[in-house]
Amino acid sequence: MEHGENHIMIIDEDGNEELCEILFTFESEEFGKAYVLYYPIGAEEDDEGEIEIHASSFLPGKEQGDLLPIESEAEWDLIEEMLETFLGEDEE
Repeated sequence: MEHGENHIMIIDEDGNEELCEILFTFESEEFGKAYVLYYPIGAEEDDEGEIEIHASSFLPGKEQGDLLPIESEAEWDLIEEMLETFLGEDEE
């Protein structure tokens, strides 16, 4: 993962690069990781006007590093809760 101020370059399993907009990041003391939620720049909205949001973990404190997969249901629950809170704040 390489990142600028609000963007990260994602390299998929086929070696293709895709520039993504960072929605937000947060750290979890419980899991000892940081998380980034992002979406591809230029992504098309679905029929309901929503864009698919991706989430990955990374080790906090590194300027560049690898994005890691989310490994547990508990991590996904935390991410979904944080996303709902973030989206709720946007609407107010």
